[in-house]
Formats: sequence, C-alpha cells, structure tokens
Amino acid sequence: MTWTIWVDDWQMQCCGKSFAPGDVVSWTLLEVDPEDYADVVGGERADGIDFREEHHGQGGERAPTVVEVVSVVEIHCRYGVVPGATDTANRPVPGTTVLVPVEKADGWAEARPDVSFTGYLVTVRRAADELRSDGTTVADRLVPPGGDE
Repeated sequence: MTWTIWVDDWQMQCCGKSFAPGDVVSWTLLEVDPEDYADVVGGERADGIDFREEHHGQGGERAPTVVEVVSVVEIHCRYGVVPGATDTANRPVPGTTVLVPVEKADGWAEARPDVSFTGYLVTVRRAADELRSDGTTVADRLVPPGGDE
C-alpha cells in the first residue's frame, strides 16, 4: 500500500533533509484537507494526498512514521491575484500546475518559466521490518536525523 505525502518547499529549505527514491525516512505525518491543495495541484490530485510532512512542532505528540520513498515529484504553479478575489493577495492560480518527476528532493528546484516551486508530492510505502536478502531490514536503511547518508 502506498501513500501520497505533501512536503512543503519552505520546510525543506528551512531544515529538511534531502531524500530520494529508495531512502527510508522518519516523518511526522499529519492528515490533510484536500481543499488546502486543490488550487495548487487540482482537485482530483488533491483528493489523492493522504498526509503532509511536518517537522516544525505542529505534530504535537504524534510519533514519526518510518516510510520508504517510492517517487518524488516537484510541484510548480503560478501565483497571482485570482480573478474575482476581493483582496490583492497572491494565491495559487488554478490550472497552472507543472509536475516534474525528480531523482532527489533537497528543497530547491530549477527555475521554470511563469511558475514557482511550491513543494513535493512524494509517494511512499510504510517501511516494514522484513528481513532482506542482505540481512538488513528496511528500517536499517533509515536516513539518520541531520544526515544525508
């Protein structure tokens, strides 16, 4: 079984650790309201987001979940004043999403015309403690806190 996790660009840029497909990571996962992501990724794709990654204390006493990264996709979209808005705040402009599959997430992305990098959609599977043929478990490959090993 796989899950789709939203990872904010700013959280990665602040103090996140790089990760890539095949890495095992320990993340605090919080449930999401798909409406929070609909303008960024579209309603259908937002409905498929299971959790968001949080490492700035908003997870309370929630224990981290050990997961294996399956794939990573950068999310870019245009920001602007949405037609019909009563304020002048820049918001994601629906329908402008650009998805870019990548081999590593480090919080930074190559600039793309007319859109801004906003985060990642990460497909993961729960890491099992099954013994592998090399004598290790998936959890043995956990990327240690503060390191990119």
